[in-house]
Amino acid sequence: MSWILLIAITLGTFVLMEGLTWCIHRYIMHGFLWSLHKDHHQKKPGIFEKNDAFFLMFAIPSWLFIMLGVMNQAWWSIAIGTGLTLYGIAYFLVHDVIIHQRLKWFTRSNNSYVRTIRWAHKMHHKHLDKDHGESFGFLWVAKKYWDKVKADKKRNEQPVEMTEGLSA
Repeated sequence: MSWILLIAITLGTFVLMEGLTWCIHRYIMHGFLWSLHKDHHQKKPGIFEKNDAFFLMFAIPSWLFIMLGVMNQAWWSIAIGTGLTLYGIAYFLVHDVIIHQRLKWFTRSNNSYVRTIRWAHKMHHKHLDKDHGESFGFLWVAKKYWDKVKADKKRNEQPVEMTEGLSA
């Protein structure tokens, strides 16, 4: 199997995970497994959340694809497992480090993409129950959130006129 095909399978898996993650987040985490996801919306003291159990639920298929691929020399399976793993790493870095700042690595970013995903996630978390949510995606952010961040940036760049309190 060619390297180009394996890279395409890996990248394709990574991209498909965004849609799958949206569905899992919307219909499973905010559905019948709300009992595990609830503490992510309704914070309690402590480092860990029940919600962290989803890490294992996502890690196990990745590990199985890689392990079984190695055992059977099924390179396509390893490529799928690698795509899942890369998505998991991206999820951890974006969701846990950049958005929720569980590790204080990128606390002052002014990058438009980072500001947009943070805003979209903030809008997701304004709903404390499992119903009436929005922004269930992860890496892809809806246009309305980009527009909001762009408008904020434009408003903040406008010079402030100071006419009061100045004397000649």
